[in-house]
Amino acid sequence: MRIFLLALLIAAFPAASAQQELSAKSWLEHMSDALSQQQFKVSLIHLQADHIRPLVYLHGKVDGKDVAFLEHLNGPPKNAVRVGDTVTFLEHDQPAYSVTASRIQGVWPAAFSENIDALETGYEFVLGGRSRIAGRPGQMIRIIPKDKHRYAHQVWVDMESYLPLRYDLMTDDKQLIEQMMAVELILLQTPPALLQEAAEEEWPAVINSAERADGQNWQFTWLPAGFDVTVRDHHRLIGSQEAVEYVGLSDGLVNVSVYVARASDTQLPEELVTRSGLSLVTESRGNAEIVVMGKMPPETLKRIADSLRLDAQP
Repeated sequence: MRIFLLALLIAAFPAASAQQELSAKSWLEHMSDALSQQQFKVSLIHLQADHIRPLVYLHGKVDGKDVAFLEHLNGPPKNAVRVGDTVTFLEHDQPAYSVTASRIQGVWPAAFSENIDALETGYEFVLGGRSRIAGRPGQMIRIIPKDKHRYAHQVWVDMESYLPLRYDLMTDDKQLIEQMMAVELILLQTPPALLQEAAEEEWPAVINSAERADGQNWQFTWLPAGFDVTVRDHHRLIGSQEAVEYVGLSDGLVNVSVYVARASDTQLPEELVTRSGLSLVTESRGNAEIVVMGKMPPETLKRIADSLRLDAQP
C-alpha cells in the first residue's frame, strides 16, 4: 500500500530536475509560448463575487494560422471565433460582427500570451507552491505589484504543458476579486473539426474603426508604471446621440476604461466598488464629466481621473 501511495504522489508531482531550476519568470515565458503554440481544449469556471460563468475554450493551428473558439455555456448562446487576427462575435438575436484583435478577451489576461518582459515594469515574479488543479500538477507563480497602485495576481501553470490552470486577482487584504480556473484540460495533437471548419468559414468583414474626426485630444499626465493607452474611440450614444470619448488603458493584466462626456444634471456617485471588484470613480471638470473604471484601488482610478488633460489638437 505504501508503494502504491508513493507512486501516486510521484505521478501527481513529477520531480523534473530541469523544472526545479526554472525561475518564476521562466515559468511565465513557457506559459506564454504554450498559449500560442499548443493545441488544446480547456473547460473553465470564471468566478466573480457570487457570479459563476462556465466556459469552453479551444485553440489550434490550421494551415499555420491560429484559430480559437470561446463558448459561454450558460444563458443565451454567446460565442467568439478567432481566425488569425480577426475575432468574430456570435450572440443570440444579434448579427455577427468582426473586429481586428490578436486574442479573444474574457479568458486569460492579455499579458499571459504576450511578452512577459513588459510586466516587469510594474510587477515582480515569485515562485509559490505546487498543487493539483483539474487533476494536473501546477506550479504557482505570484505576480506582485511593485507599488500600491494595483492589486496582486497569481497563476498556476501546468507542469506538463505549461498552460495556465488557474488565475486569481486579489486585493491587498487577500480578498478574491476574480478567478479563472480550469476543470478539464485536454491536449490535442491535431486541431478539432470545429476549428478547421471555423478557419474555412466566411465570417463578416471587419467593422470600420471608430471615426475620430470629432474627437478631442485627451491626454494623461500620470499613469501607473507599465500602463499604456490601447484604444481611443469617439462615438455617440444610441438614443441620446450624446458624444462620448472613450480611452482604454492596460498594463497587460488589468484594463481601465475612461469615459468623458458632457456633464448632465444627473448626480453620479464619486466612488463605487461593485461586488465583482470593479471600482468606479467620477469627476466633474467644467462642462465635462469623467468616469474611470477598472479592477484597481479606487485611489488609483481617482489619480488617473485627476491627471486627465485636454490638449490642443496637433
